[in-house]
Amino acid sequence: MDPNLQYWQSNGQSFLSRLRLWFKILDPSSVLSSQVSCCIMHRSISLQYSSVHPDTGGVISPLFRSQGTVVASLLPHKGIKPALFWQFLLQTYCAGFNHANRNATATTDNKTSMKQSILIVGTVAYSTFAGALPQLILKRFRLIGAVAETFSRSLLPVPLSACLAGFSVMVVRSEEADNGIRVFDSNGNAIGVSKAAGSKAIKETALSRAALFGTTAAVPTLLLALLKRAKFVQRNPMIIAPVRHISTAIIFGLMIPVSFSLFPQFGKIKKESLEEEFQSLDSNGELFYHRGL
Repeated sequence: MDPNLQYWQSNGQSFLSRLRLWFKILDPSSVLSSQVSCCIMHRSISLQYSSVHPDTGGVISPLFRSQGTVVASLLPHKGIKPALFWQFLLQTYCAGFNHANRNATATTDNKTSMKQSILIVGTVAYSTFAGALPQLILKRFRLIGAVAETFSRSLLPVPLSACLAGFSVMVVRSEEADNGIRVFDSNGNAIGVSKAAGSKAIKETALSRAALFGTTAAVPTLLLALLKRAKFVQRNPMIIAPVRHISTAIIFGLMIPVSFSLFPQFGKIKKESLEEEFQSLDSNGELFYHRGL
């Protein structure tokens, strides 16, 4: 049996078991490991799954490992130009992370690689301007006052963050739906390439990423809305900014393993949901695929 599939089948059946596993995998020390030998992989399964791509066997760049996502989250947005700058860095990082942690089994050629590069550049450009939309609204409708400020700073960032995070996954990893990804039987044997499995993997990952960024934007906003009613905070408004930054960091750090655990790393798909060539296979009705991250 394929060791990757066997490991996730035995350790990732439920949300809580996957959550415990991701807390182990997200050990900050593993992001600093640049050399992963066979010996290390056998001694430390968490190091393997945080540092080695399960499809290609190559070592993932430390910049785009799962632990590094927290680096791109705490970016200040003050004014249009700073917002565009920091959004560009954030969206570039997100696109790179999505590409580095994709399912890499799809057949590619030079034409496909060029298309993928164009899609990545387009995703970064679109998401950068869309991410700065709250600041653009504030500047354009600044005369409205409190209404525009409340909408732009408190309401709009929540769905916007979730949508842009999911959008980046859908576009950057679109080749998986176009070309298909490998599917496996219960013994870990690759039995073909499926576009339906690729689409399902992308949708699940996009939902998990939307949950990560949407929750990170929503919870601190709700917390501050409650704190602003307290007389202590009203007398000391200077504490609002530190509370926002600290709560955002905490929520984001907690949501990383939670969002990664929403769906199994090796997902299941019914044979009936796959292409026609899979219908004649002698299986128990379920096949497996690597979802990516």
